[in-house]
Amino acid sequence: MTRSRAQAPATGDGDYVDSLEQEMAGLGAEAAMDILSRSLAHAVRAAPCVPSRALVRFGCASIEVEWPAAPGTPAAPGLPRDQAEPAEDAADGLLAVTAPVVGTFYRAPEPGARPFVEVGDEVAAGQQVGIVEAMKLMNPILAEAAGTVAKVVVDDAEPVEYGQPLLLLRPRSEG
Repeated sequence: MTRSRAQAPATGDGDYVDSLEQEMAGLGAEAAMDILSRSLAHAVRAAPCVPSRALVRFGCASIEVEWPAAPGTPAAPGLPRDQAEPAEDAADGLLAVTAPVVGTFYRAPEPGARPFVEVGDEVAAGQQVGIVEAMKLMNPILAEAAGTVAKVVVDDAEPVEYGQPLLLLRPRSEG
């Protein structure tokens, strides 16, 4: 049997992958999920920094975990501070709506449809303002605060990175 190392974890721990394959052979779904859970824990422990998201997949079984960033968390290594924490543009008082995952940003629910929002539109907190497609999954992009769309930063059907600003909102004044 030829084995590809393309799916080995970023830790380069090929022996761990071999033992995982042997352990999962012929197991039921519950046992396979237990092994995947342990594999996820192993990968997270071996990572050089705490990840914001992790996915372990073996055959048709997978486990994905996402950890929300704690307020005041320092920027992730390798990311410029403005991409890791793009929540507010202090100079203009604008709030950035950012990509929650790496993928393709879509401004409309389907090709040819009206965009979810345009510059000048009022949006409510929790209102859908776009979609990021990642691995054939459509992830809704929601405004975290009420305000007016000041700028659309990313064009329709453009690739985006995690944390990249998609739209800028001028927050609604309280009072």
